[in-house]
Amino acid sequence: MNLLSVENLSKSYGERLLFDKVSFGLEKGQKTALVAKNGTGKSTLLNILAGLDLPDEGRVILRKDTRIAYLPQANEAGAGDSVLDFLLDSNTPLIAAVREYTRCTEAFRLQATEANRQAMERSWETMDRLQAWNAENEIREVLSRFRITDLFAPLSRLSGGERKKAALAKTLLSDAELWILDEPTNHLDIQMIEWLEAFLAAADKTLLLVTHDRFFLDKVCDDILELDQTKMYKYKGDYAYFLEKKAERAANREAEWERYRQWYRQELKWIHASVQARGTKAKARKDHFEKLKDRVMVERPEDEAAFSVQAGRIGNKILEVHNVDFSYPGKPVLKDFSYTFKRGERCGVVGPNGCGKSTLLRLLLGELRQQAGKISVGETVVFGYYSQDGLPETYNGRRVIDIVKEKSEWVRMADGHEWSASHFLSRFGFAYDTQYTFYEDLSGGQKRKLYLLMVLMRNPNFLVLDEPTNDFDIDTMNLLEDFLLHFPGCLLVVSHDRWFMDKIADHLFVFQGDGKVKDFYGNYSDYKAYRQQLEKGMQQLRKESAIPAAKPERKPDPKCLTYKERKEMESLEADIEALEEEKKQLDALFAAPDGDAERLNEALGRYPVLQGLLDEKSLRWLELSEKEA
Repeated sequence: MNLLSVENLSKSYGERLLFDKVSFGLEKGQKTALVAKNGTGKSTLLNILAGLDLPDEGRVILRKDTRIAYLPQANEAGAGDSVLDFLLDSNTPLIAAVREYTRCTEAFRLQATEANRQAMERSWETMDRLQAWNAENEIREVLSRFRITDLFAPLSRLSGGERKKAALAKTLLSDAELWILDEPTNHLDIQMIEWLEAFLAAADKTLLLVTHDRFFLDKVCDDILELDQTKMYKYKGDYAYFLEKKAERAANREAEWERYRQWYRQELKWIHASVQARGTKAKARKDHFEKLKDRVMVERPEDEAAFSVQAGRIGNKILEVHNVDFSYPGKPVLKDFSYTFKRGERCGVVGPNGCGKSTLLRLLLGELRQQAGKISVGETVVFGYYSQDGLPETYNGRRVIDIVKEKSEWVRMADGHEWSASHFLSRFGFAYDTQYTFYEDLSGGQKRKLYLLMVLMRNPNFLVLDEPTNDFDIDTMNLLEDFLLHFPGCLLVVSHDRWFMDKIADHLFVFQGDGKVKDFYGNYSDYKAYRQQLEKGMQQLRKESAIPAAKPERKPDPKCLTYKERKEMESLEADIEALEEEKKQLDALFAAPDGDAERLNEALGRYPVLQGLLDEKSLRWLELSEKEA
């Protein structure tokens, strides 16, 4: 029996039909991805399932007492709430106990009065009675993964990305049986995404999610629902299986349309050749011809447009970076960073949120001034910059076609032809009626696609893309990847989409913390394998260090490591061992039901810093050990 059943659901906005009589069901424990092109009704369908919107026809049936947790694409949390109130607003006794315990321990930490001490002790007793310590540890685990440390800060102080992470954490902490997630990986760095994959895959929940992250889809979901041309199609399998079956369906639809077209041509000859007849059969045949004509004209399979604009010529000197330093107060971003970009390079930038990836892009573009070093840009370079911010809200109140025409009435394509602004938009999924839609009425994905098209209209030869994959549908992602693979200029891209980075990046700039950036030749999967090899080596080192060595001491080889490097390696081994021990102590502190409140709060802030130090020192140790070998 289904946990959720959808029967003959239909929804229109004005004359535009989003979906027509779609039906499907979700069984308990089923994990399903919903895919569709931007602007075709994915978010609207999720809103209906969550009870925030009503269908025109059909119904949604939930099994009795089923609770839903919904993560919308846009977070509407009240700005007056604190992070704690927002995260733990459930009225269940368990969550209420954790919320009260957190409040009481924070109050006692700030002011150690007798009244606060007694309140804290009462909250501990409640936690013991409800056996809520496991829930409290789970909450701290989720919050630490998303780096949410200040639970008492007002939501108004959070950035848009931080609010999205808070909303996601709230969903994961709910006790609902059905989770509905709209683009949960947006604004998460790769480490967070990989943790979320494992968390959702192991969760005993029924899941329906919209995502453009194909690795994430494969790791989490077993079923795919596709909303295409108002109809719903179901696939049992992974993304590769989905592509295979979708291609078969497209080929069948093309063949069917071709049969109808041939039939239409035959009937058209009869219409032209026949005299005006009054017979019942002739009239019925003419009526049938009109229906056939509508079907051929309306249901013609859409040709997939490819991003294809002309890139300007680029000279020998492109972009040179010499010994650049940049830092914010108390936070180094770059230290002695140098690189010379070569023609046709496709470089990815990866690292945790807040490490300085966007800052690097802005330095190279001249939007920020370096504090030391030199950045030299070639005379022929034309940058095309796609920022995370998107188009400004000042475009609200203006129609899509007017926004594009303001930039240019004509767009030069890769083959040398010039397209009108209207034709250019229509080729990239903006139908003629959509072109006269006001900007604020577009979906999130449509706004991002419009922004990308306006960047490409400048005919750049050096593309700088900051999170271009957020809010794009999978079809648009595939088109963008194909365009970038054939783009003749240079490419520098920040993205947390691993599939995307694997496909388009030749090498990576990896932010390692403390201003260090590693130039890694390979894609993200190569880098992940490198990291896993490093971790395996560190585990072996720790295992060997616990057993007295029976081998004779190896004499130093001056050709391998210098004296300074050997001393650094010894220091790293001691540091790593100490950090591992500190990490064990923090884990034990989190697991203890009677931990001191102040120490717990300090530990929560220390944990991500500790993990970053471990990663940094482990990477350096592996570099030195490879050199020694």
